[in-house]
Amino acid sequence: MSPGERREMIQPGHPKLSLSAQCRVLNISRSTLYYRPLQASAEELALMKAIDKLFTKYPFFGSRQITSWLARDGIKVGRHRVRRLMRQMGLQAVYRRPKTSQPHPAHPVFPYLLKGLEITRPNQVWCADITFIPVSRGYLYLVAIMDWATRKVLSWRLSNTMHADFCVEALNEAIGKYGPPEIMNTDQGSQFTGSDWITTLTEAGVRVSMDGRGRCMDNIFIERLWRSLKYEAVYLQDIPDGFAAQRIIDEWMDFYNRERPHSALGKATPDKAYGEETELKKAA
Repeated sequence: MSPGERREMIQPGHPKLSLSAQCRVLNISRSTLYYRPLQASAEELALMKAIDKLFTKYPFFGSRQITSWLARDGIKVGRHRVRRLMRQMGLQAVYRRPKTSQPHPAHPVFPYLLKGLEITRPNQVWCADITFIPVSRGYLYLVAIMDWATRKVLSWRLSNTMHADFCVEALNEAIGKYGPPEIMNTDQGSQFTGSDWITTLTEAGVRVSMDGRGRCMDNIFIERLWRSLKYEAVYLQDIPDGFAAQRIIDEWMDFYNRERPHSALGKATPDKAYGEETELKKAA
């Protein structure tokens, strides 16, 4: 039975089994429940794709610059609409914090631990971020967990919600495969300040570090990952649905880790920089 067929067996509101329990019984990830994209009209989705392409290329653009560049391409749209869609997509210029980074008022904010720290080895520091993925008739959100020193993508998940569940699933997978890092650094988004995310880290003995104001460049490694993913895979085809997005992203992430040389790593791949010995030790 395919994952799609097993997903169709899920019964929301089941009197005895929670969604998480049903996923365990059917041996599927809870995040697969969210592969159905959020819906948008064809006209609005086309506009969102155009905005996302510009923002991916120029992450320092705010709504005013995006509106101006769209006009240059013959797309006439008001700035207020562009700003609304950017907020919906979780985009703001990098000199501010993106909407995916807005802290929850009831969540604690942890100190920034990377100032002056030389990051030289695998599992010393991990980082995580969320981005927008357009598909036919809608869109999804993608989270990735990355090893800072080697740029290796350790795990990732797709979702059609901004709830923390898919982020925690990705985190648990990374820890399960590679062991916990010494430090996890993220922005102050509610997904990364919530109790499930923080508890998972603290119970694994991981120190929590969070970017503060003016630390936007600390996200640059994953921003570069998003740009490469989108221009080398996502933007090259019309992705019909979430399951196709899962397959396309999975193939590209495998290529990125195993085959794509990285200039910052002396032309080594992230897998090679991370080291087979490290992977085998942590997976044991």
